[in-house]
Amino acid sequence: MMKGLLTCLLLTILARAQDSSSSAGNVSSLPVDAANVTKAKGIIEQGIQALGGKAYLNWQDVTQEGRSYSFHHGQPNSLGILFWRFKKFPDKERIELTKKRDVVEIFNGDKGYELTFRGVRNLDEKEELQPYLRRRHFSLDLVLRQWLNAPGTALFYDGQTVAAQKETDQVTIMNAQNEAVTINFDLETHLPVKKSFSWRDPVDKQRNVEEEIYDNYRRAGELMTPFDVTRMYNGEMSAQLFLTTANYNQRVSDGLFDPRATVGRH
Repeated sequence: MMKGLLTCLLLTILARAQDSSSSAGNVSSLPVDAANVTKAKGIIEQGIQALGGKAYLNWQDVTQEGRSYSFHHGQPNSLGILFWRFKKFPDKERIELTKKRDVVEIFNGDKGYELTFRGVRNLDEKEELQPYLRRRHFSLDLVLRQWLNAPGTALFYDGQTVAAQKETDQVTIMNAQNEAVTINFDLETHLPVKKSFSWRDPVDKQRNVEEEIYDNYRRAGELMTPFDVTRMYNGEMSAQLFLTTANYNQRVSDGLFDPRATVGRH
């Protein structure tokens, strides 16, 4: 009887350990020795220095212009649309769309709005707002500027691998909530060339993978900025953004992120 109870207890412990490993993806099975952590930290620090060091860690706002393309099941569904973007770190963003800049999306904290000639409407929670908030939560800037300084963050060096057709060092960063982001840093430039994360849909329980590929880095003031960004969703291209200009610390007004503001640039 005692032997049977011990066997059942052991099987229960193993099952719980496997469930825990599965819930955190494959990250929890990565090596956690000090040398591995030191290697990961060094690569991340090199990447931050390549991006601009202190200037990157401390920029307050950025303005960008460019053209974006959207895709459905990996196929383009538009001819591209002009955009003007205003971002204030960490959680304010305004995007003005079309040549006339007469369609505006505003994100402020956990709220999202669309402004058109019809007025202001709240963005649809599931289809429009949540995907944006998720991308922002796992964004490169938030991970490198906030996650790394938060208690309970763990670093893992995954080794060298090819990503975005470049030889890279791969590092995984996991926060205290067991959320993980994997970043690939170019072996030569040390700049990030790819970032990926996964999340489980609360409805169908399927795990989804989102990726961003960074290319065509250019210097904007003291910072290196990717002027070409490709987004992938479950292995299919979902969007591409091509910048023409980027400027940091322009003292962007908080009024731009007020949905009651007048459509158009202030």
